[in-house]
Amino acid sequence: MNNLNNTFEKIGIVFISIFIIIIFLSSCENDLAEIKSVATSDELKYETMKNVEMLYSDSAIIRVKVMGDKMFRYLDVNTPKQEFPEGIKVDFFDPSGRTQSELTAKYALRFEKKNEIIVKDSVVWESKKMEMLETEELIWDEKLNKVYTKKFVKITRPGEIVYGYGFEANQDFTRWEINAITGRIKVDGLAKELDE
Repeated sequence: MNNLNNTFEKIGIVFISIFIIIIFLSSCENDLAEIKSVATSDELKYETMKNVEMLYSDSAIIRVKVMGDKMFRYLDVNTPKQEFPEGIKVDFFDPSGRTQSELTAKYALRFEKKNEIIVKDSVVWESKKMEMLETEELIWDEKLNKVYTKKFVKITRPGEIVYGYGFEANQDFTRWEINAITGRIKVDGLAKELDE
């Protein structure tokens, strides 16, 4: 009888041990699931940076400087991107390092794999030649070194203001064209008419 009790005791201990192991493993599984859900939460999908400055160079010569007060860098492997929710300022330089033109916008989004920056909301580009472009959206294709939009644009330059839909330029804005001009105003002629 004593041997039978010892056998039942051993079986009971084995069952209790297995039960404890099952509980331990299932609790570990839940903890891993919790960790996995936390690791994929939105809070860990991006980095926040302040006072950002990015430089683009060609043959060791800085050609473009991008600045923003705040940047979110999204870490998604398939579509990594940088967002400038508080605006962006871009300086374009000539080969001797002098500022050639400047672009500002209240919002920007850069897609790393596409090498494309989209600037939106109160986009203004100004050159040292006294030219100014105003629009609501511009797309900068870094691979093709061109800037374009299909949106409404207004270009002010000495002597005239030009309105149209669609715009294309090289990335330093030394050559540009409006695709569909809708109006032109000669500023000098208008000023003379107002004086008379």
